[in-house]
Amino acid sequence: MRRRTRGAALVAVATMALTACSGGDGAEDGSVELTMLAASYSDNTKQLWEGVIASYEDANPGVTVNLEMQSWENINDVIRTRVQSNEAPDILSIDAFAGYVEDDLLYSAEELLSQETIDDFEDSFRENASIDGTQYGFPLIASARALFVNDELLAEAGVEEPPTTWEELRAAAEAVTESTDAYGYGLPLGSEEAQAEAGIWFLGAGGGYGDAQKITVDTPQNREAAAFMKGLYDDGLTQPDAGATQRTPMLDQFIQGRFGMAMGLPPIVGMIEEKNPELDYSIVDIPTKDGEQVTLGVADHLMSFRNDEDKAEEVGAFLDHFYQPENYVEFVDTEGFLPVTKSGAEQTTNEAMGPFLDMLPSAEFYPSTNPAWATTQAAMQSQIGLLTTGTAPQEVLAGIQAEADNA
Repeated sequence: MRRRTRGAALVAVATMALTACSGGDGAEDGSVELTMLAASYSDNTKQLWEGVIASYEDANPGVTVNLEMQSWENINDVIRTRVQSNEAPDILSIDAFAGYVEDDLLYSAEELLSQETIDDFEDSFRENASIDGTQYGFPLIASARALFVNDELLAEAGVEEPPTTWEELRAAAEAVTESTDAYGYGLPLGSEEAQAEAGIWFLGAGGGYGDAQKITVDTPQNREAAAFMKGLYDDGLTQPDAGATQRTPMLDQFIQGRFGMAMGLPPIVGMIEEKNPELDYSIVDIPTKDGEQVTLGVADHLMSFRNDEDKAEEVGAFLDHFYQPENYVEFVDTEGFLPVTKSGAEQTTNEAMGPFLDMLPSAEFYPSTNPAWATTQAAMQSQIGLLTTGTAPQEVLAGIQAEADNA
């Protein structure tokens, strides 16, 4: 295949006309079809990708990008099935990628992207997208988690200040549950993103998921955090179906005043403005066991599978096109996330991201470069909810650890 040269990339940036080649073994008329599977963040995601695709296709006659959207609840199962059936998309938007690198299924950044695009990624996100010094993930968006607090409900319950420790959060949840018609805390342990909710509590106890070399789920710190989550549920301080609750509908209910507190991410700010602009709320640091500041940082990625070497130039041109500031900033600002490119950080107009940007220095990330992380994440999503069925925390975490060890 041909790598994109620096000179060609500069021309592409200057003209915004990323002209594709004939595609080699494409159709007889020289046309090329790319397939893209993307996770949906909001009702805007599909339209945003369609806009990027349309402008790319206009600049590249003969190239078509076929887009398929999937929910976060389903996309991991969908891509596993596609890969097993040798039907992986040319471009994938998801979170974890290390397992595909281990199987030599992905292009590296230097094989596809212009040097200008590579250099534009924030260094920390580029490092988080690399394995053994080679970048395989193309950072897409970033987010940090914070505690969203319904100030009106806490005031009604006599809670004067947002909690900073677990003990204070539990007391506030008790007060809201007993004094209002709302649940004290929204606990989403359903399959949509249970690994994030649990991970926040793990970090708050000094635990976590491990690193690129070793996954650590069943640890004393994580057991303590799991026991605290279970205690909130067992004592009626959360919604009764916490084990099956998905993050998105729970946060919708927070916006409507059904919860005193819930862990949230940047796009919730825009959702509140749209759905309940009169909501009296605050965004504060995540309460931890001892009050030390920590947050879960999440970076999702684009990646490209080695399906057809003759499509590599078209894939690279599409990705370069997407990361141009005029395209990328519209995408990230509309979705309400944090930009992962230097130019995006300079040009974003979303002032509501300030509290989350302030938390990034204390962010801990998933061990996404560990090949066992995808299996661990799936096990967390399917099993951590067992905490609400009477299963002991140590038993739940031991089961997840066993799957990680066998990945």
